[in-house]
Amino acid sequence: MIEVAIIGPTASGKSDTALDIACKKGAYILSLDSLSLYKEVDIASAKPSKKELAAVLHFGIDIIYPNEPFNAAMFMDEYERAKEAALRDKKHLVIVGGSSFYLKSMIDGLSDMPSISAKSRGRALDIVKNDIAAAYEELKNIDPQFAQNVKENDSYRIGRGLEIFFEFGIPASKIFAEAPKKKIDSDLKIYEITVDKEELRAKIRQRTAKMIEVGIFEEAEYLLGRYGRDVKPMGSIGLKEALSYLDGEISKEQCAELICIHTWQLAKRQTTFNKAQIKADFKGDKDTVASSIAALF
Repeated sequence: MIEVAIIGPTASGKSDTALDIACKKGAYILSLDSLSLYKEVDIASAKPSKKELAAVLHFGIDIIYPNEPFNAAMFMDEYERAKEAALRDKKHLVIVGGSSFYLKSMIDGLSDMPSISAKSRGRALDIVKNDIAAAYEELKNIDPQFAQNVKENDSYRIGRGLEIFFEFGIPASKIFAEAPKKKIDSDLKIYEITVDKEELRAKIRQRTAKMIEVGIFEEAEYLLGRYGRDVKPMGSIGLKEALSYLDGEISKEQCAELICIHTWQLAKRQTTFNKAQIKADFKGDKDTVASSIAALF
């Protein structure tokens, strides 16, 4: 079985490339996109269509509801399920997505953590929501080693450090240091799609226009009514701007412009992270990457 990962900035054509390779070469796909994990978040996540999902078996899509928590370990679990299925069915595996942080975590290794009870998670969440500054100070008191790598406004990691301590009575840094790590142990080849800046800007504009055309406002309104505005996906690009439009704060044209701006900013952050943190085996434009991967099979 051959395993490859395709990374690159948002709107660079990663998913289309992965789907084409999977169809032609007989592979399953593991989506490495933190928004595609969520059920009912379809337009904002630019999730594959039902037809595309039916054509190739995908993992990492529609795993949890918008009001449920997630972490990097979920991607590791999905990777193990995807690899097991690929080995069983004599398929290859293509990992694709913009959330390179999770790919790096899976390569470096993730601690196999026991589950956290709803009581401990709720206690930590209440503290963070009530006063994030006080929550950060509490984290520094109970686990200074963990806190030194956490920004004072990072509500997710502050809450994570607190809930682990509440659950086990042991600092998270100690648990992570002692817990056995799971990681990708195969000969994974990483391919990075590079795109000219102006071409990428044009692709982002096209994606934004399509997002609005197919119903991002309706999706945002539905999610707002069902889950409220405090769930994590509602702060994602596309949904947060759509909420501002629905609130009457901006026009539809301003909403589209903000989505383009924020998507471009995300693309730059992704490119910077990939350059600094991910060692790609091959870099090139979409077609060159596709040809290089196809030559492996």
